[in-house]
Amino acid sequence: MKSEFPLIGIFGGTFDPIHYGHLRVAEEVAETASLKEMRFVPAGIPRLRRAPVASLQDRAAMVRVAIRGNSRFILDEREIRRHGVSYSVESLRGIKQELGECVILCFITGADAFMKLAEWHSWRELFGLCHFIIAARPGHSLITNRDALPRELKEECAQRWVSGPDSLKCASSGLIFVAPTTLLDISATIIRARITAGKSIRYLIPDAAIDYIAANHLYSRYTGEG
Repeated sequence: MKSEFPLIGIFGGTFDPIHYGHLRVAEEVAETASLKEMRFVPAGIPRLRRAPVASLQDRAAMVRVAIRGNSRFILDEREIRRHGVSYSVESLRGIKQELGECVILCFITGADAFMKLAEWHSWRELFGLCHFIIAARPGHSLITNRDALPRELKEECAQRWVSGPDSLKCASSGLIFVAPTTLLDISATIIRARITAGKSIRYLIPDAAIDYIAANHLYSRYTGEG
């Protein structure tokens, strides 16, 4: 029997800056899986990638203004308030403790990031805390062929795949659903480079975030023109 507990999306990232690629994935996944809410969790100090360019406070502020107006989107600042390296497993433990057992957590990640899951801190514990919803382009190999996964991860995931989002309510954690989504070819790296070069970033990120970047002179030399 399916659980009546609501599904809560957890969407982590550096969001340096947040852009329409992030927002479109969040919107489509929330709709597909009927999520009650989608929590954006800006990373503090990421372990497996370069340190963000913008400060903790600025990245959180950009998320806040970018998601304003969407009642299902929520900013969760727990990682930027935590000292030291950010670990997803610690955030999930905290959210689970905060919200209790009457919700089901769904961790949102891209296909490329999921391929490296076995490199994450305490990665096996994650399956006891949440489901995974993998955002992938239609036709991505993870949808049709999972042999590309590293052996250790492939073995751990073998019995966890489900074909539809409704299955996520049949267990409290541990399942994996691949959601075909419209992955826009936008990257924060390109956005930062355009800002530094004085080029337009209009239609790549929300206007409210553009205004914040200009007002706070983020990413060097950007004046808000264009």
